[in-house]
Amino acid sequence: MISSTSNPRIKAIRKLADSKERAANNTFLAEGLRVVGQAVDSGAQIQELLYCDELLVSDYGRSLVEKLKVDTSVELIEISKEVFESLARKEKPQGIAAVIRQNWAELTNLSGIKTGNWVALEAVQNPGNLGTVLRTCDAVGAKGLILLDYSTDPYDPAAIKASMGAIFTVTVFKADLPVLERFLKQNPAMSTIGTSDKAERDCFEFDYPDPLLLMMGSERKGLSTPYQQLCQTMISIPMEGDLDSLNLSVATGVMLYQIYNQHRKKVRP
Repeated sequence: MISSTSNPRIKAIRKLADSKERAANNTFLAEGLRVVGQAVDSGAQIQELLYCDELLVSDYGRSLVEKLKVDTSVELIEISKEVFESLARKEKPQGIAAVIRQNWAELTNLSGIKTGNWVALEAVQNPGNLGTVLRTCDAVGAKGLILLDYSTDPYDPAAIKASMGAIFTVTVFKADLPVLERFLKQNPAMSTIGTSDKAERDCFEFDYPDPLLLMMGSERKGLSTPYQQLCQTMISIPMEGDLDSLNLSVATGVMLYQIYNQHRKKVRP
């Protein structure tokens, strides 16, 4: 059992809180029963499982440890309460965490898409917003989330926490304008819808085609002109108050559920 917070292995894992370290190692740290459990259920590439017997009081948590003991690709590391608390971000840590390999999908080779909803976020900056969007994408069965340009890291601890495990269930891509243009050319059946507070079309009065790419802009500036030019239609979410915008994750949730509800009704017998 590792009982020193200055242990080299622990120091290396602690560094995964930094985005540069995550990128250099292509790994990240996931903490908590729900997130680690979803990683196991989704077949994520877990490299190391960290657990603290004193903190791990859940039967489910102990079952995860026992399950991974038979997986020769996973290294199990027992650590003391003090060491676990030095790694944990939760106020009441549950005694289980995992170092997991990042999983980025390639957008360039996808062609001939005939159905399904996709989401693209331009320069999203808040990792909590990104994690919440991932969770909503999972809820509505979105086929993929495309992060455009200088978007924040979906493997940031705050994004992982907000995703509630959706980081393992939603396919995530990186792209810029040329890559996205190529993707759309390779998938001519896909319609592209963008959002703007200046758009005249009401999001609740629009008939959403399938397949569909929903494009959402950054928290501060919205969807930029080059990406708006890729959209067949720009729509807006009606608002009655004095403010002129919604939180990005809320706005994306509103849009995705409107699309989901329409498509769900169309497939009903």
